[in-house]
Amino acid sequence: MPETSNHSFYRRFLLLIAGLGGLLYGIDVGIIAAALLYLGKVVNLTVDQKSLIVAAVLGGSMLSSPVAGLLADWFGRKRMMVVSGLIFVVSIVLIVSSQNFVQLFSGRLLQGMSGGVIAVVVPLYLAETLKADLRGRGTAIFQFMLTFGIVMASLIGFYYTHHAEIAIAQAAGHPALILAAENHAWRSMFLAVIYPGILFFGGSIFLGESPRWLFRRGRTDQALRALQKSSSLEEAERELAEMQALAAERKAGASHREFGSLLQRKYVIPFLLACAILSLNTATGINSVLSFIVVILQKAGLTPTLATQGDIVVTVLNCVATLVGVALVDRKGRRFLVKIGTAGIVLSLVAGAAIFLHFESQQVNVKARVVAAQSGNRITMPVNQSALGIAPTGHAMALTVLYRYGSGEHMTTVVTSTPHPELQISPTAGESHKLLTVELASYGPVPPESTGWLIALCLGAFICCYAAGPGVVVWLALSELMPTRIRSTGMGIALLLNQGVSTLMAYVFLPIVGHYGYYAMFFIWAGCAALYFVTATLFLPETKGKTLEEIELYFEGTPG
Repeated sequence: MPETSNHSFYRRFLLLIAGLGGLLYGIDVGIIAAALLYLGKVVNLTVDQKSLIVAAVLGGSMLSSPVAGLLADWFGRKRMMVVSGLIFVVSIVLIVSSQNFVQLFSGRLLQGMSGGVIAVVVPLYLAETLKADLRGRGTAIFQFMLTFGIVMASLIGFYYTHHAEIAIAQAAGHPALILAAENHAWRSMFLAVIYPGILFFGGSIFLGESPRWLFRRGRTDQALRALQKSSSLEEAERELAEMQALAAERKAGASHREFGSLLQRKYVIPFLLACAILSLNTATGINSVLSFIVVILQKAGLTPTLATQGDIVVTVLNCVATLVGVALVDRKGRRFLVKIGTAGIVLSLVAGAAIFLHFESQQVNVKARVVAAQSGNRITMPVNQSALGIAPTGHAMALTVLYRYGSGEHMTTVVTSTPHPELQISPTAGESHKLLTVELASYGPVPPESTGWLIALCLGAFICCYAAGPGVVVWLALSELMPTRIRSTGMGIALLLNQGVSTLMAYVFLPIVGHYGYYAMFFIWAGCAALYFVTATLFLPETKGKTLEEIELYFEGTPG
């Protein structure tokens, strides 16, 4: 029976829903960037709590992705896609309605758990459902939509930031109106992404189950019907026959299969190398940069609106460079792209660190002046050169204070170019009985807008080098390096390390920049990227054009 328009429509529908899954995963990473501008001003959060809000998505993904494959084996690929869509929608509702840290953290953790399931189950579903000539396209669509999801999050952030800044300017210093504009901005950013989540959830319900999952469960008739959704009866029967033949061959050879020790060189070396590559890949700071980019650009001298514009530029570059990497990976090779990419990352981060160090080194310690203005557990003082004992400069200056009530650190910044600049620190209702302690207080020039765009240029170069190199190669290298016998377990452990390092980097970002400066974080990322370059140069074999069996022979020490 020839292919019908129904088959073509179903395949397009399947790719659309899978693409929406990639979109949601990208949104998970990117949506917090602009929201951080206002989130801490509306909900009382310590520095550590704000870092946890960012890291919660990565931590949620770390919790769910190792078990997502197991759950998909038990309950089916389609059901887990439906569940992940539902979790995403519920997480957004919880985040938008949050009034405190616990609610926010719970919502972000759920959001990350949804992304972790999507990242495992959707590619698995595509591989088992699409015909051989469409699998590459399906995976490419998922990866592209993931990067486009980050761009979409940036566009949403820019839209609501732009309107919030207009509303704040029109408020003319009225605290209640300013707070209302900030509150509306960050909640609207999260609410806007619920719609693709609803589409993914609803669309997944109408998908068929994976025919290969049905076959492995002994439901052969249902597997045939699932194949017929996107193929003619003749093609479906032929594909089913191939499944049956392969299953019979595996069953016949099971008793003759030889298993060597997992401690053999051919297992241990590629496993450790894959773990190192996956850990160093995210230690470059990629997820932290995408999550904190608006905060970084604002610190570098851009206004909130310009910072979100810079975010858009960088995330669009991420999309474009990903396509370049996809085009080059089979022509130039995996090792070549990783080496060039990590070298570019090191140079970009070192340049960014040098720029931050240049103006952060001009900051003056004014802790004694700020402490002198403390009355009980409150501080109220004008922010100007005379109050802080600094000679007039004629430039806009910024006072940044790191303080704590009890164990929770807070950070506030007052810029002299704002109307009636004044430092006001007072406890919340739950902190009224706690002693105020000023940890750090620094006063220095506000970087000019040109500095902000220089940092944006460094981050743009960083993203391009990452996306065209490690960003494309890392997942391919992971599956190619792992020998067949340990592939599923080894990939699970390596991914767990990858997401664990990513969560750690996001969590320590604000505490490190609060205590030591942004240049310190850039230097840490650059050091990890340099170690990545050395690892790739000395230990990563070139796997371009080699079969998985040839790669295994390489690690056995047998010439391939």
